[in-house]
Amino acid sequence: MKILVTGATGFIGNYVIEELLKRECQVIATSRNIEKAKEKSWFKKVIFVEHDLNAVEDNLFHKFHEPDLLIHLAWNGLPNYKKLFHIETELMNQYNFIKNLIVSGLTNINITGTCFEYGMLDGQLNEEMVVNPENPYAIAKNSLRIFIEQLQREYSFNFKWMRLFYMFGKGQNENAILPQLQNAIDRNETVFNMSLGEQIRDYLSIEEIAQHIVNVSLQNNTQGIINISSNEPIKIIELVKKYLLDTKQTISLNLGFYPYPDYEPFSFWGDNSKLKNI
Repeated sequence: MKILVTGATGFIGNYVIEELLKRECQVIATSRNIEKAKEKSWFKKVIFVEHDLNAVEDNLFHKFHEPDLLIHLAWNGLPNYKKLFHIETELMNQYNFIKNLIVSGLTNINITGTCFEYGMLDGQLNEEMVVNPENPYAIAKNSLRIFIEQLQREYSFNFKWMRLFYMFGKGQNENAILPQLQNAIDRNETVFNMSLGEQIRDYLSIEEIAQHIVNVSLQNNTQGIINISSNEPIKIIELVKKYLLDTKQTISLNLGFYPYPDYEPFSFWGDNSKLKNI
C-alpha cells in the first residue's frame, strides 16, 4: 500500500513514518524542507517529495505518485494557538490542498484534528458531543473537518478525522511541560517553575499515538471523528512527578509560579471507545 504522509519532518510525522515502515508500507513523505528530511533515519527508505502547502498546482495526486491513502499531519503556525493566521490563511491553504487531492483521484483521507475543538467542555469528551472551539487554531481545524465533510456530498472517499489529545516523547516541542522540565534539569537548575499542576489532561506516548494513527488510517470500518486518547485522566503534577521517578531525577518544584492557561478547560480527557474497537 502506498501512503502519503504530510508534515513528515514534524514530531508526529517522524514517528508515523517509522511505524508505517515497520508494517512494510510504501511511504511517500512530504514537507517543505528536504534538507531537514535528509537528517531523518527513514529518508532513504521512502520516496520524498518536497512541497509547500501554499503552492498552487494542478494535480497533486499525480505529483505524489498516486497514493492509496493520505495521512495528513501538516499544519503551520504552531504552537501559537491564538493567532488569526490559522483562520485567515492556513484554513483555506489546507482545504485547497485536500480538495486538490480528492478531485484528482485520492479516495482515502485521514487527517489529525485536536482536542481543542471541543472548546471549554470539562470531563470525559466523546465524539458525539456538539463542539464549540474557542481559539483560532481549534476553530480552523474544526472548520476544515466540516469543509471536508461537505466535499463528501460531491465526491466518494473514506474520511477519518483523528482528534489528538496530549502527548510526550523524544523530539517534542520544547514548550511542552516535560521538555521544559528536562531542559531545566540539564541546565543544573535547582528549581522548576510551573503552575499548581492540578489541571487534568489525557496523555499518550508519541509511540502509542503513531500506532493509533496508523491503525485508524489503515482500516475503513470505523470512519468520521475518532478520539486518539487514553481515557485515563492524570493531573499535570502527577505527570511531572511520574517523569522524575521514571527517569530517576530530582528537582524542586515551584508550584503556582505560572497561572493556568486560559485557552483550555481545567479538567478534560477523551473517551476512547471508538479507538479501542479499532
